[in-house]
Amino acid sequence: MKITEPYIPKEYLALKINYLRQQLAAMPEITKTKRIIRGKKLDVYIVNSRLYRSDSITGKELQLSFIKRDQLERELTKLESTWNCYFIGMVPQDIEPRKITRRLYRSTDDAVILNSDFFESLKHDADPNYRETKTVFYNGTYYRSAAEADIARFYTENGIPFKYEPEIWLNGLKYPVYSDFVILIKELNLCKFHEHFGMKNSANYNRITATKYNNYSGAGLLPELDVFYTYDVDGVPFDLRTLSTKLNSVIYDSLFIP
Repeated sequence: MKITEPYIPKEYLALKINYLRQQLAAMPEITKTKRIIRGKKLDVYIVNSRLYRSDSITGKELQLSFIKRDQLERELTKLESTWNCYFIGMVPQDIEPRKITRRLYRSTDDAVILNSDFFESLKHDADPNYRETKTVFYNGTYYRSAAEADIARFYTENGIPFKYEPEIWLNGLKYPVYSDFVILIKELNLCKFHEHFGMKNSANYNRITATKYNNYSGAGLLPELDVFYTYDVDGVPFDLRTLSTKLNSVIYDSLFIP
């Protein structure tokens, strides 16, 4: 069983369902059948009562669309089943994809949009400092704690792309920072920063948290909208419901805060 099954992020699930519904609504209805043409059995694709052979240029394009539509329909069926299993009522229609533009300022006159291009520019696991402290292995990467590995698994199992400790340049700093996680909400084409603190010394971590908070704010990022924080303490396993709640919150706020 996936570790994330008891902690389904409701708003994100609704967003994914509505995203798939939008994609399918924008695609043509395609029917696939077989016909004997000049003594040869061929796949034929039907769109708006017109037939296209699979070996024609248009037929080859329709074949790709047919495969994609089938994949999307299967994924939608799975997500709708998950919704019906865990939640009551219809999927809220207001949790739907829309254009959102958020910016990070690397200097006073250099801003980058937090979208998929920014995400792809980041290098995964880029922090060169204290690599010996990365001792927990998951899916090809060493993490600094079991909690961070669980977070990586949460994102992986929910289909959320992430970069672990990528190098980020922020306005006002002469050195890069390495955010614990930068995630991409594909359905919004929007990045979020996630900092996780293992509170072994609460006074020290309060200071570190305040410093990071100020650094991000100086680069134009808003707390609990562009950047969110989670915490764990020694001897207490990290509760993934915290992450699910935080993820729901930042998605909801992104959709409805101007």
